[in-house]
Amino acid sequence: MRAYDLILKKRNGMELSSAEIEFMISKYTEGLVADYQMAAFCMAVYFQGMNPRETADLTLAMANSGKKYDLSGISGTIIDKHSTGGVGDTTTLIVAPLVASCGVPVAKMSGRGLGHTGGTIDKLESIPGFTCELEQNAFIDQVNAIKISIISQSEIIAPADRLLYALRDVTATVDSIPLIASSIMSKKIAAGGDGFVLDVKTGSGAFMPKREQAIRLAKTMVSIGREAGKPTVALITDMEQPLGYTIGNALEVREAIQTLAGEGAWDLTELCLRIGAEMLVLAGHSQTDAEAYQLLQEKLKSKAGLFKLRELISSQGGNPNVIDDLSILPQAQYQTFVKSERSGYIKKIDALKIGKLVMQLGAGRQKKDSTIDLSVGIELKQKAGAYIQQDQVLAVVHSNQPLSTEYADVLDCFTFSQSPPRYQPLIWQKITQEDV
Repeated sequence: MRAYDLILKKRNGMELSSAEIEFMISKYTEGLVADYQMAAFCMAVYFQGMNPRETADLTLAMANSGKKYDLSGISGTIIDKHSTGGVGDTTTLIVAPLVASCGVPVAKMSGRGLGHTGGTIDKLESIPGFTCELEQNAFIDQVNAIKISIISQSEIIAPADRLLYALRDVTATVDSIPLIASSIMSKKIAAGGDGFVLDVKTGSGAFMPKREQAIRLAKTMVSIGREAGKPTVALITDMEQPLGYTIGNALEVREAIQTLAGEGAWDLTELCLRIGAEMLVLAGHSQTDAEAYQLLQEKLKSKAGLFKLRELISSQGGNPNVIDDLSILPQAQYQTFVKSERSGYIKKIDALKIGKLVMQLGAGRQKKDSTIDLSVGIELKQKAGAYIQQDQVLAVVHSNQPLSTEYADVLDCFTFSQSPPRYQPLIWQKITQEDV
């Protein structure tokens, strides 16, 4: 078997066997297939695509390229949750404690932020003392003890994905549905989950801005879950404007605490309840979405999720007093109030522009090894659909240097109209394994 022959076969639109896909991935991981050959293979996949069986085989080959976590020592069914990335996406910090407070184990591996999208690990590390590095046995013991642990993804999880992503990033093959889907799902499968709830974002701040793209990606990932024997459901969710009110690491931790205390933004709260309900149903804890949703509402009202977050922080070395004293979180030196220059309805808040501005403030990474500032970000005071008077505060910029052009840049993120904007659903569609 030769890489050349497999590249030619896929280039000509032919179907690859399971053994051929396994050969390409295993030999590339071992360094026996050259970067230029794998780049050609990725380009062939980009133009010719893969069928569901090929995509599932690619995913499993990548998942098997390194260490796979064995979470069989955890009591209960583990449902992992994944978001394709957005702006102000604080859902894990809210959903995970809520689901754990229902007695369902949450054993989650999360990543760091890259580009304009934030990362759960960066957010957690803005809590003084919090560590996201745990050995596997300690990880399992903590989940058994308090039903929750969130750790950083190990470098030895799906190493083929790390190598492939770096290659795709410089060869214009990132936006290929089979390659994206296998990248996401290989890490999820290797992390040991029993099933998956996928939050697939669509809109200006999403990796898949067009809804048709997001639906294709979601269906592909749900199909992979089915082929791998992992119950999987996907929600197509809106990312035309930032989720919640804050964008930035410490600011989003603050908002997560406030949300679990029952004081969160409507959209962030609702999405967390819906994602959590799907997790409870897949875990077999609840029979229906409605039953699960009601239970999570009760946990939110009783602040059981907030108590669980305190347990998580304490168990992983963080200062649990942050729950009661938000000033413990990193604080930026300057707060600049951005005021509207006109009256009218907010038609749109451009999530991508906001996310890029927050990255420029220092909250995000241009490269994987960039240093970030956990304290900076943007706090929205209004959302799309609100009627605003001239000089009313639209947003607060938290920065560690005085603002110059950023003030005007924030204003450019807001679009106004004289009539109320058309309603945008928070959740566009649900995709189950019966739909693929």
